[in-house]
Amino acid sequence: MKKIILFLFISTYSSIYCQQTSNYWQQHVDYTMDIDVDVTKFQYKGTQKLVYTNNSPDELTHVYYHLYFNAFQPNSQMDIRSRNIQDPDGRVTDRISKLKPEEIGYIKIASLKQDGKSVQFEVVGTILEVTLNTPIKSGERSIFDMTYDAQVPKQIRRSGQTNKEGVVLSMAQWYPKMAEYDFEGWHTPPYIAREFHGVWGDFDVTIHIDKNFTIGGTGYLQNPQEIGHGYEDKSRKIKKSTGEKLSWHFKAPNVHDFMWAADPNYSHDILKTANGIDLHFFYKNNLEEKYLKNWKDLQPKTAQLMRFFSENIGQYPYKQYSVIQGGDGGMEYAMSTLITGKRSFNSLLGVTSHEMAHTWFQFLLASNESKHPWMDEGFTSYISNIAMNKVLDRKIKNPHQGAYNRYYKMISYRKEEPLSTHADRYHLNSSYSTASYSMGAIFLSQLEYIIGKENVEKGLKKYFNDFSFKHPTPNDIKRSMEKVSGIHLDWYLNEWTQTTHTIDYSVRGFGNKKIILQRHGKMPMPIDVRVSYKDGTSEDFNIPLQMMRGNKPTKATILKDWSWAHPIYKFEVLKEIKSVEIDPSKLMADIYPSDNKK
Repeated sequence: MKKIILFLFISTYSSIYCQQTSNYWQQHVDYTMDIDVDVTKFQYKGTQKLVYTNNSPDELTHVYYHLYFNAFQPNSQMDIRSRNIQDPDGRVTDRISKLKPEEIGYIKIASLKQDGKSVQFEVVGTILEVTLNTPIKSGERSIFDMTYDAQVPKQIRRSGQTNKEGVVLSMAQWYPKMAEYDFEGWHTPPYIAREFHGVWGDFDVTIHIDKNFTIGGTGYLQNPQEIGHGYEDKSRKIKKSTGEKLSWHFKAPNVHDFMWAADPNYSHDILKTANGIDLHFFYKNNLEEKYLKNWKDLQPKTAQLMRFFSENIGQYPYKQYSVIQGGDGGMEYAMSTLITGKRSFNSLLGVTSHEMAHTWFQFLLASNESKHPWMDEGFTSYISNIAMNKVLDRKIKNPHQGAYNRYYKMISYRKEEPLSTHADRYHLNSSYSTASYSMGAIFLSQLEYIIGKENVEKGLKKYFNDFSFKHPTPNDIKRSMEKVSGIHLDWYLNEWTQTTHTIDYSVRGFGNKKIILQRHGKMPMPIDVRVSYKDGTSEDFNIPLQMMRGNKPTKATILKDWSWAHPIYKFEVLKEIKSVEIDPSKLMADIYPSDNKK
């Protein structure tokens, strides 16, 4: 009964919210998939039934699928991009161009029907373009039946066969995946190894595979007593397999992706937590002893992380989460993550913290990470930095200092690009990484400086409550923070994410109880000032930015606001001045902090 209630809650969450937000809509998909895997050839045959519901106000004449595995072929856009960018990803470089026929990836569509009738389609790289026989009108649905043949590529980026640590199958973005259609239209970027965007729906997946392989991934296993492999209830008898393969049947309610990994040498541990969430761990049982110990020590810390994120963002809504050795580093998926496992303990915990945090900012708050990667990678970095500081009891004053340092380095090299740049279109991989991860994290940590730490904490919870199981935009995080703080933030969203303007203030001088501050950078900010007096006392002041139409909660003395057009600001104090310091918290990303104190 509890499982049914959970399923209904997750499945209806979006529709309840839609009733409260009259202009909001999103498409819906229901997948029923069945694949038969040949683990010797790294190939599989698949059938897919997709029920597509058009909740948009528009009539659709075409639909589009992503065929991600097609990127792992010589001369693909992913291959060409990697061989031409100035700083290629070290995991990719020119490796795709050297793949042999048995090492490439592909998804070959054998047949496709719309509502029982064959439909016209064309494969263009990683996109399947489908011309509908009958347009799907607003409010209607259509059923697509597909058969296909696929080959798992050599492990290069995220997915693949036999990764560097010997995991046989890392199966991410492995199926024909319906592209997202929203208020902006279709989202069909070619896959070049960057980010993803998907449609919410329910997944019913059956995988037929060699009986010696253990599978971990998205969804709840429906037939544990037939499967064994650590899933079964030990008090009940396992039904013995009658063939060379087992049929693994999973269901995943209200997710926008489905990942799985498989290996014949997986250890499978389950940690049952106090709040009813089962944590699954899959890792190679032939790892060196030091790595096996790390995977055991990781488990209670993962429970702490789950509790931290649920308490500080919003409650995790599923009853299961899996940490799986596989992939090429760390990558988040629905109800699970793939991470490489031969790491020091702190590294293993750190990557788990980051990828688990993605559950909130990529899977529950499912912003378009192709268009706005900073909302996903940056916010994930922000909260996972805080989580690691807490879980390891590091007591670091600013756990985001590394993000600031990387940002300053990028600025010194003059390699910055606006955060509004599409993830695929950054000139450099390094610029993409610093912008998305570091500047995205600074967006929130700097908001602590602008509106106050407590307001940011409340704002994140409001953002989750208002937009989980949605596809929020940059304006949505801005409005959440405005609503809890009462401070106008349109200027901040524009300056930090849509321009390359930088922050640079200085203490120009002081004397005779008068202080002069100057703005040199193009980006305006509110200013915190600490004045130390010759009598040994000090006093804090806050100068709001006029465009904020308010000020953060603070014990500092509030001064007259500062308009963005005026480069100079003057104020007087009542005592003889010893020194003046701008932003003693160091949360403002001032690119030349050396002149912030005099």
